[in-house]
Amino acid sequence: MYEEQQRPEHGPLAGFTVGVTAARRADELGALLQRRGANVLYGPALRIVPLSDDGELLATTKELIGRPPDLVVATTAIGFRGWIEAADGWGLGEALVSGLRGVRLLARGPKVKGAIRAAGLTEEWSPTSESLAEVLDRLLEEGVEGRRVAVQLHGEPLPGFVEALRAGGAEVVGVPVYRWMPPEDITPLDRLLDAAVARGLDALTFTSAPAAASVLSRAEERGLLPGLLAALHHDVLPACVGPVTGLPLQAHGVDTVQPERFRLGPLVQLLCRELPARARTLPVAGHQMEIRGHAVLVDGSLRPVPPAGMALLRALSRRPGWVVSRADLLRALPGSGSDEHAVETAMARLRTALGSPKLIQTVVKRGYRLALDPAADSKYAEP
Repeated sequence: MYEEQQRPEHGPLAGFTVGVTAARRADELGALLQRRGANVLYGPALRIVPLSDDGELLATTKELIGRPPDLVVATTAIGFRGWIEAADGWGLGEALVSGLRGVRLLARGPKVKGAIRAAGLTEEWSPTSESLAEVLDRLLEEGVEGRRVAVQLHGEPLPGFVEALRAGGAEVVGVPVYRWMPPEDITPLDRLLDAAVARGLDALTFTSAPAAASVLSRAEERGLLPGLLAALHHDVLPACVGPVTGLPLQAHGVDTVQPERFRLGPLVQLLCRELPARARTLPVAGHQMEIRGHAVLVDGSLRPVPPAGMALLRALSRRPGWVVSRADLLRALPGSGSDEHAVETAMARLRTALGSPKLIQTVVKRGYRLALDPAADSKYAEP
């Protein structure tokens, strides 16, 4: 009979390490993850560069004031606000807002609607899905032949969107409000990549397609792309805020998970479901043992485990109940060399961390085994 489990005092992400590639909202995402118990490793893949002093944006703004478009597609709140603020800085703010009052405004989502209204304007329509694909479908359905459409670009080109409008007969004017650039300090991103390849992460989060592309590009530059893709295929969960964000990963054959609502909160809630579901749970010596990224739950109690101990535990859990030799366990230890005494030392620390020495049995002259409960033997028996 298993011990009665008490209400856990840890969050659903306790024992898991989550990588954050975001730049602009990294602190917000990290705080949400840490509040639920996760260990967070930051590696901003990009930085946003405002174009308030950019000649291209100034020229586009003057062009649209002098010859207003038929409609404007606003894609991000930060981008729309940045456009108005840049125009104010050039002394063109009033003229721009006045010109936009007579224009049909389409907002990609509620945050963009808020930015539009903060400028004293009113959007005509916004999709419930917060998807540019739905905006595109609506425009093409009503017809854009001969119409002049201004599209606020959100840090990256929107080739599929823009090309589809042009194919439908529209004249498209891109409004480049800000651009994505590589981070000034690449070290945190490199550290994040190293952790992902070494399986030191349980999940890697992406909040924009450019960030995903930047991570892949940096991995390729360092010769780590095959290792990163292998990790994302099997051991490190790639979680994206939405399907568009995951496109660069899907182009490399990596399947991603996304929440139904494309927001940071739902993304964290998704991880709270997915990561515990991926953890290995075994009945061992009358206890329930759940093996997480850098910790173990023993009857619901969180037990942090050192990296060497986790390496041993994972090797044992791959063959639960079966004896694993010291030689095999030595190979599982990171940087252990050839001295099997390292296994004994790491095993002693592992047993201490787990709080119960009976969970792992020593089999004299053979090795070690998880003390799998007899009733579970048939379920976990080797073929």
